[in-house]
Amino acid sequence: MSSFARTDTSVVGRWWWTVDRWSLAALALLIGVGILLVLAASPSVAERIGANSFHFIQRQAIYLPVALVILFAVSLLTPRDIRRLAVLGFLASILLLAVTPWLGAEIKGARRWLSLGALSLQPSEFVKPTFAVVAAWMFAEQRATETFPGNAISIALFGLVVGLLLLQPDFGMTLVVTAVWFTQFFMAGLPMFYVVGLCGLGIGLMIGGYLLLPHVASRVDRFLDPSSGDTYQVSTALEAFMNGGLFGVGPGEGRVKDHLPDAHADFIFAVAGEEFGLLACLGIVMLFAFIVLRGFSRMLQERDLFIVLATVGLLAQFGLQALINMGSNLRLMPAKGMTLPFISYGGSSLLALALGMGMMLALTRRRYGAGRMI
Repeated sequence: MSSFARTDTSVVGRWWWTVDRWSLAALALLIGVGILLVLAASPSVAERIGANSFHFIQRQAIYLPVALVILFAVSLLTPRDIRRLAVLGFLASILLLAVTPWLGAEIKGARRWLSLGALSLQPSEFVKPTFAVVAAWMFAEQRATETFPGNAISIALFGLVVGLLLLQPDFGMTLVVTAVWFTQFFMAGLPMFYVVGLCGLGIGLMIGGYLLLPHVASRVDRFLDPSSGDTYQVSTALEAFMNGGLFGVGPGEGRVKDHLPDAHADFIFAVAGEEFGLLACLGIVMLFAFIVLRGFSRMLQERDLFIVLATVGLLAQFGLQALINMGSNLRLMPAKGMTLPFISYGGSSLLALALGMGMMLALTRRRYGAGRMI
């Protein structure tokens, strides 16, 4: 691609000279780290459940090329095409999300997955990026045309998404969607009345989740008082970080993956801490921070409110998911079954993240005549 001349008017040529190559390189490095850690963590987990040692690696090898194609193809689109794609993706995700509580497989008391033969799909993962873009469009249209009820439509869609997520139930995903949507609404010029009301709604959701959902109450209780229940996974993860020290025990030498059921998924950060040490973990944190901050910096000169709000929503979602996963591994917050973006094993998560980051790359491309929807 480096051979493309600036005068190249092909789709890929224009993409190469307008996309943020620093963000692209950081995402590529993050995906590379994910491949390395899945290779390190998954064989032990596969053997423990009686599967082939390369079971999870082979499945990830199916999803990864598809994810890369999605990332690249979506990053070629214009902001108008991104908006259209988000609307179609959101409608499809909502339909799948609506049938999941009845047709989905029950795992640990929740129905979040739809079985598609040998593969499975988690519709809520695709709701996150598509809803962030759709909500940004509604907020931007409200500001552009006062008579257009963009805020009301966004609030109604938010209520629909939250209601469907709580039916599964998926309280953690609900909080992420709420935090991202509130951030976008605030940046769009949220009236103080709504600020107070939404803060009250957020507090009510947390209290309601604790009182009505036993698994949420259990996680909060174990976080506040480890002696009140089983904290095996978090305690084992903390031991892994202590064993790893500054430089780690070496690739393949870690033992946490032999004991943690979710070492290849929710607790893969602990595997990184044990085998590669504190410095490697800080490098992963810096990669996430760089991608988020780099994306924000690209928005400083942007005049199109839709692009600003959509990009902020996608980046906030990406950073918040990483923060929740790493915080759970380090017992800085209650455990939540959320993957580490592009690093943890998981097909739905990988494909949805590729969609979201492809949208981000498309929206942050340099465009002549900034402020025009092209």
